[in-house]
Amino acid sequence: MGASPRPSTALLGAFLSSFAIICLYPEPVLGITRHYKFDIKLQNFTRLCHKKSIVSVNGQFPGPRIAAREGDQLLIKVVNHVPNNISIHWHGIRQLRSGWADGPAYVTQCPIQTGRSYLYNFTILGQRGTLFWHAHISWLRATVYGPLIILPKLGVTYPFAKPYKEVPIIFGEWFNTDPEAIISQAFQTGGGPNVSDAYTINGLPGPLYNCSAEDTFKLKVKPGKTYLLRLINAALNDELFFSIANHTLTVVEADAVYVKPFETEIILIAPGQTTNVLLKAKPRYPNATFFMTARPYVTGQGTFDNSTVAGILEYELPPNSLHSSISIKKLSLFKPVLPALNDTSFTANFASKLRSLASDQFPANVPQKVDKQFFFTVGLGTSPCQQNQTCQGPNGTMFAASINNVSFAMPTTALLQAHFFGQSKGVYTADFPSDPIIPFNYTGPPPNNTMVNNGTKLVVLPFNTSVELIMQDTSMLGAESHPLHLHGFNFFIVGQGFGNFDPNKDPKNFNLVDPAERNTVGVPSGGWVAIRFLADNPGVWFMHCHLEVHTSWGLKMAWIVLDGKLPNQKLLPPPADLPKC
Repeated sequence: MGASPRPSTALLGAFLSSFAIICLYPEPVLGITRHYKFDIKLQNFTRLCHKKSIVSVNGQFPGPRIAAREGDQLLIKVVNHVPNNISIHWHGIRQLRSGWADGPAYVTQCPIQTGRSYLYNFTILGQRGTLFWHAHISWLRATVYGPLIILPKLGVTYPFAKPYKEVPIIFGEWFNTDPEAIISQAFQTGGGPNVSDAYTINGLPGPLYNCSAEDTFKLKVKPGKTYLLRLINAALNDELFFSIANHTLTVVEADAVYVKPFETEIILIAPGQTTNVLLKAKPRYPNATFFMTARPYVTGQGTFDNSTVAGILEYELPPNSLHSSISIKKLSLFKPVLPALNDTSFTANFASKLRSLASDQFPANVPQKVDKQFFFTVGLGTSPCQQNQTCQGPNGTMFAASINNVSFAMPTTALLQAHFFGQSKGVYTADFPSDPIIPFNYTGPPPNNTMVNNGTKLVVLPFNTSVELIMQDTSMLGAESHPLHLHGFNFFIVGQGFGNFDPNKDPKNFNLVDPAERNTVGVPSGGWVAIRFLADNPGVWFMHCHLEVHTSWGLKMAWIVLDGKLPNQKLLPPPADLPKC
């Protein structure tokens, strides 16, 4: 049963067929405590005729679904049975005052070592919708991930008609070789890492790859019924376009926040993002089957996995039908048309359609005043090659990535512990630049010097600071879209555009009424995005590109939010079983 809860605990979900369908069991109105156990262990899986041992949770790939209601407490015991260090991040969960449970290794905790365990303890406050969990150390999230479904409180309805069924659809990447070996080799050579061999839907690559026809996700629907598809991009390094042939999708939620519904035939979803869509099945049996496909949106100049994952949408046969299983195989198969690989205009147009519901029940509490403004450049760069070594990065250097030209150096102890116990000396400094140290024409011809600085630098924010952050892509080693994820907060996307941000003109067009509220936003290729958030959650909060290769190269930083004056504005002390480094 997925995440192997203790027998005493009622689970919300049950796997009723080849895909997960959520069905509800009666339970108390108040939030309850739900217990899960994650056994991290090696398990053999075969895809594309390649059998390999992968790091898994409970022997499942993708991992088990966590299901809860808004207001519930989750106690998830993670036991490490593999040689690798492990930590788990509950992506998009606010973790109000519970930063010790956030999960990024060396940021909020030391990783869980072989043979050790850690109990993640957090309560879901003021959130409902689709999120996910994944490993947050090195590249282990390539196989260690799964859905995290938060249902509304009992008696609270969706702001749209109740769907007939709910189906998680989680995108991933399959590597025939070990992803840990791939990033390790890239660090040694200084070049770009090898790309994945396939994309997957619910762990299955589908029939467009060699030796993969049997490993195809199939969604069976009944004519006339409406299905809620919970889309999750858990891919390591690729934003994805997604479409279902001859069907229109209605977007109703993004990153576990309701949006004003809009119809589209194509979804763009970046790693770290989730999107809920309503799929209305055709009213009558269509005598056809339909591909659902996903392939990458690519803006950078490096190599990428230029392939397509396909699942199949099948209609259930009418009762007493004359159709046989043989004739089903002869049905017409329709394929969707996805945008060009680099269709940046589509992505900008799609992003502009996302607006918060901003209703009385689900308001958009956009900060109207700003206490602190920050301007961060995000992009690639280089580091010098080590002595007596030949490197495969640009002009014999090593690839790097940075924010405000600071390539973040991960510490060897956890930042949150160092902050909480006042032991920052030698671990981090609180002098992360609030603006680029050397301004330049960010989207114009790139400067000759592409070298980055290295450091473990953080920003310190007083409690309840209202923050405005402009993130500006640069043309350094090529303009590229960067999906930036902020831990511990949702933020409002108040503006975005192409070219260089203009502080005199662009803020006049900011949307402070109903902007999209997310935890992960794509900084447009050759453009900028403006976000606002209220720093009302004490702790240390990681912010990084959710393209794992860029995070590995240093496109990351962290914010310290200080305690407030009131008892309920202070970070709770660490749990007794917090892992040690």
